[in-house]
Parts: sequence; C-alpha cells; structure tokens
Amino acid sequence: MKAILGIAGVEVRRFLRDRSNIFFAFIFPLLLILLLGTQFGSSSAETRVALAGGSGTALLTALTEQLEADGMQVESGTAQVVREQLGRGRADVGLIISNEAATAFNDERRTELEILTASQASAQAALQQVRGSLQAISMRHSQLAALEQGGLAAEAAKSALAQAREAVQAPRVDILDTDNIALEFRGLGVFDLGAVQQLLLFIFLSSLTGSATLIQARRFGVISRTLAAPVSSRQTIAGQAVGRFGIASVQGAYILVGTALLFGVDWGNLWLTALVLVAFSAVAAAGAMIIGSLLDHDGAATGIGIGSGLVLAGLGGCMVPPEFFAEPLQSFSWLTPHRWAYDALAAIQRRDAAFTDILPSLGVLAVMAAFLLLCGAWLLRRSLQRAL
Repeated sequence: MKAILGIAGVEVRRFLRDRSNIFFAFIFPLLLILLLGTQFGSSSAETRVALAGGSGTALLTALTEQLEADGMQVESGTAQVVREQLGRGRADVGLIISNEAATAFNDERRTELEILTASQASAQAALQQVRGSLQAISMRHSQLAALEQGGLAAEAAKSALAQAREAVQAPRVDILDTDNIALEFRGLGVFDLGAVQQLLLFIFLSSLTGSATLIQARRFGVISRTLAAPVSSRQTIAGQAVGRFGIASVQGAYILVGTALLFGVDWGNLWLTALVLVAFSAVAAAGAMIIGSLLDHDGAATGIGIGSGLVLAGLGGCMVPPEFFAEPLQSFSWLTPHRWAYDALAAIQRRDAAFTDILPSLGVLAVMAAFLLLCGAWLLRRSLQRAL
C-alpha cells in the first residue's frame, strides 16, 4: 500500500507543479462561477429581507412582524453581514435601522431607513414588495395618530384598529406557480447552480487532461524505473489509478471549499456531497486511465480530454441545466456520469436528501467507475508492453 500511495503522490505533485494548471485548474473555475452567478444566477421565489440595527426597538419589531405577515423571509444581522448577504445573493433587500430612525419612530416622527438592494433583476420586484410593507406600517401609525387626536386613548385606538382589521376581510392575491422548473430552482442562491455545474465540469476536465502525465510517465521511463524497483506491475497500475483519482479529488475539494468561502454556496450535507464527489472522481480517474493508456502523445491526450470532457459535460447538464432539456435529450443525458452526479448533488442541495435518496446515483457511478477502471488497467498493462 505504501508503494501505491507513493506512486499516486508523485502523479499528483507532477500535476500541481505544471504551471499551465495554475490558471485553468484553480483560477478559471472560480472566475467562471462568478461570471455565471452574476449574469444568470437564480434567486429564491420568496422575497428575502435582511435587517440590521435597531435591536430591541419597536421599529425592528414592527418591521419584522409586517414583513413576515406579507410573506417575506426576514433575517437579522450586522450591517456588514447584510451587505455580504446582498452581494452573495442570499438576500434581495437590506434595511439598515439607525438609532435616529428608531428614536423618530418612537416619537411618531418621520422615519428614514437605509435601503439596499441586490444586483439580480428580481431585486427590483422585491423592493416594491418591501415598500408596500413600509407603507402599511406608515398607514397604521397614521390611523393610530388620527384616532388619538379624536380623543381615544392609545390602547383604545390600538384595540379599535385590531377589531377593524378582524372585521374587514382585506383583498388578497395568491399567485400559484405551476412551473415545475421554477419550483425546482426555488431557494437557490445566485451561485449555487453554477457551482454544481462547474464543479463536475472541471473535475472531469482536469482528470482527462491530466492523463498527459500518465503518457509522460511512460515516455520518460518513470514507470519502467518504478517496475525496476521492488514494486509489482499491479502496484504500479494501482498507483497510477490512485494518482488520477487524487488529481480529480484535489480539483473537486478546491472548488467545493473555494465556492463555499468566497461565494457562500450552500452544498447541503457535506458528507453526502463528499460521497458523490468521491464516486464521480473515480469515474473521471478511470476515464483518464483509458486515454493515457490508448494514446502515446500527451498533446493529443490533452486535446481529446478537453473535447470529450466538454461534450460529456454538455450532455450531462453542466452547461445548460438538464431540467431545460427536451425529452429525447433528457433520456440520453442519463448515459453520462455527469447527469447522475448532478442529480445527486441537486437532491442534496435543494431537497435535503438523505443517503437512501442518492443511493441509486452512487450505485450507477460506482458501476461506471469499476467498469472503466478495469478497462483502463487492462489498457495500461498492454501499453507498458509496447515502445513509445
């Protein structure tokens, strides 16, 4: 086992030391996720409002109660947290309550709030909804002031307004969304969908293009020198397979952690997400074994790896969400490992899936990985017998 891990470690280090991978494996994926999230990121169908300041004040209580009564999701935090939530697409509108505003509200004077909106298009509609709630609060206080000026005590005025609201049925408009696609993406943050797609895309791309290191190991005699040591051919082949798996795992872990820290992507249950990534990385590693064993030129391997990786990613839903596919393409996409991994990650991220829910996807990925790994090991054994 020590020999296998040693060979695998050499392969991973060779991949990381390749300067061309610095941009394409570590910088470009995050830039692409940022671009896609900014331009096409979806937001929650439920308006999300973040409140800052005014802790324990009557203004904060009135805002929270009215916004929640109007069907909005309300969260509280510091002004910095509110701005971060808006920037990451976790909130549509932010309200910052100053001490002066809280005092003015208590004194029934004109109250000014600082309102911030997110960059996505839906934020403007959310802003109008928030303004409607603010107008409702303003109207209620105007009604209380009018009743008090008419001679009623404050408590009696509040009681009269409460009775009036119960006696009068206010008109209500319920919008029923029957679009299954809209319901599927409800609750996703701006970067959540793009992060899943680019994660699978770059794991496979990095693995297939990393097959060039396997060809170089054969060409430069690295494998021959390994076999000259007290290492069996099985250990050598296993070490190369684990090395390909290590390359895929490094790429996946980097994107997973990077998107969570930089963009606030919610990956759901991290243990289940890690299981899916392990199974998918095994498929990608096995595919790299096949390419690195069939071809004798690392440039050709890189070209084929990029081409086949992009085609499979497109068919598997890593460029356009498979929910938008027409029916023939929907069925065909299940032939790719990307679609099975995408479906499992979507279930974890959007529906809080349990292990049993993603077990079919894990099983299919495991079968794909085992079959491709056997083919890759057999092809690598044959390739070692021919001269480059």
